[in-house]
Amino acid sequence: MEYGRNGLKQSTRIVVKVGTSTITYPNGKLNLLRIEQLVRVLADLRNQDKEIILVTSGAIGVGASKLGLTYKPVTIQEKQAMAAIGQGILMQVYERIFSEYGIIAAQVLLTKDVIDRDDRKNNARNTFDTLLKYGVIPVVNENDTVATEEIEFGDNDTLSAVVAAIINADLLIILSDIDGLYDKDPHKHADAKLITRVDKIDDHLLENCGGAGSDFGTGGMKTKIMAARLCHDALIDMVIINGNKPRNIYKVLKGEEIGTLFPGKSKREGVVNE
Repeated sequence: MEYGRNGLKQSTRIVVKVGTSTITYPNGKLNLLRIEQLVRVLADLRNQDKEIILVTSGAIGVGASKLGLTYKPVTIQEKQAMAAIGQGILMQVYERIFSEYGIIAAQVLLTKDVIDRDDRKNNARNTFDTLLKYGVIPVVNENDTVATEEIEFGDNDTLSAVVAAIINADLLIILSDIDGLYDKDPHKHADAKLITRVDKIDDHLLENCGGAGSDFGTGGMKTKIMAARLCHDALIDMVIINGNKPRNIYKVLKGEEIGTLFPGKSKREGVVNE
């Protein structure tokens, strides 16, 4: 097995996470063109016998937009209500577009308690394995309708890393609204430089990362770095790339230097996953 960028070419079980800011407009309405482009790429990878899991955000924002809200819901009750409205809309769109490419999509909603008990984690793993065996693409989101502080992941960057660990994925690709991790905030500093590879994730790196980027999103670069730490511990490679062009996923899998690579611990230490 090769390590680093070339090693990504061998990835067969891949988790792709897409955030709210990538698949919605600032008003919360769905960016249907972007979603269609993403689904086409994922369906094409499935046709190449890649095992694909999509972790998607957007339910709360879509629900808020459907009701005409112009602000991000704050209370648990509001968030759960918006998620109940938006999740159905979001899944309907994914199912319809995936079906146009001959792919079956399956909704999987999770809360954090699935990883607190081995029996629940095993059940989740078995469900994912069975869906993938049948060529289905699981579409995963946090179950915001019932999630409370005690059982919520809090952001889908963390959720995607947990899913990657549960299913022993080869690679997690996080689609962001910027090209990757920079040495400073590129929205505020014109001279910000892209960091193409991060081998060490420490508290200093976390402290320099900002918060959420959109009105309806919950994540930010800090949550992506925390996801990278989870992947590191699970021996999984992770890459952050710009999701505005979903075809960038192909470049990752060709080993091209795009975005920011966080090599799995096995890749740094030369230990091959079994």
